[in-house]
Amino acid sequence: MKMIKYSILLFAIISMTACAPYKNIPKLKSFQDLNYRVPVKTIQLDNEIEVAYTDEGSGTETIIFIHGLGSYIPAYDKLIPELSKKYRCIAIDLPGYGKSSKAPHSGMMSFYADIIHEITGKLGIDKFSLAGHSMGGQISVVYGLSWPEQLNNLILFAPAGFERFTPGQKEWFEDIMTPILVHNTTYEGIETNLAFNFYNMPKDAEFMMTDRMAMREASDFGGYCYAVSKSVAGMINEPIIDKLDQLEIPTLIFFGENDNLIPNRYLNPGTTSKIAKYGHEHISDSKLIMIPKCGHFLMFEKPEIVIEEMKLFIN
Repeated sequence: MKMIKYSILLFAIISMTACAPYKNIPKLKSFQDLNYRVPVKTIQLDNEIEVAYTDEGSGTETIIFIHGLGSYIPAYDKLIPELSKKYRCIAIDLPGYGKSSKAPHSGMMSFYADIIHEITGKLGIDKFSLAGHSMGGQISVVYGLSWPEQLNNLILFAPAGFERFTPGQKEWFEDIMTPILVHNTTYEGIETNLAFNFYNMPKDAEFMMTDRMAMREASDFGGYCYAVSKSVAGMINEPIIDKLDQLEIPTLIFFGENDNLIPNRYLNPGTTSKIAKYGHEHISDSKLIMIPKCGHFLMFEKPEIVIEEMKLFIN
């Protein structure tokens, strides 16, 4: 009996300790209340989809930025302020994410590529460079395979899709990545997951963790959870690894040497450099930049290197 009481007391202490750092998480009524660096614009697409985007700068080149899984427009807050001095920079919240509408959709990479194509058509942009992070990189490759004539350059930040998964691994992914799992991720889990994206998480990236925690209280959180779950299924069910040699677009590839997410450390133990070199060798007109002491979220961890290399490549 004493052991049971001790266990209950210990559990209570641990629970209180665990909750203490998170007591000041702001309340979020909806994703529209997220605090972005600049105001968003919206564009109405077919099937009643409304997409939020930011549009900054001007120049002879337009760069369209696509975020990764579970992310949003602020993922590019360290690149766009500098790049928009020279280029027109458009960042998009994919459907289901950020301030875009949360209606259910397939989550397929081709669905998101179609969304980008519809947006550029409505904005009257005929030719541009497409930049994507992680899942956004896989979407960008799918776009490049479908509409190569529209792209001047592809810029891939730690892109998903350079890694091969077996049928069994795909099934495992789909089984575990349910909307309920995303919905029930604890504060501690959110903190761990975000930190795993970095080699050394910068202080000014912590707002992403706070935002993700605050999203749990938002009225449209369920739509976000559904989108994340379907996006994981979309990535594994629409692989690009055997189509990389079909790309005919100048492509700049970035990877952090200390990426904890690519390859998947549990399913495909190995090195990031091996995955990166495979992609580089199979995209004929590509340049690979490996960034030392840098993780998966390289645009936030080493923005100076990324900006300089992007300018050199685009010019």
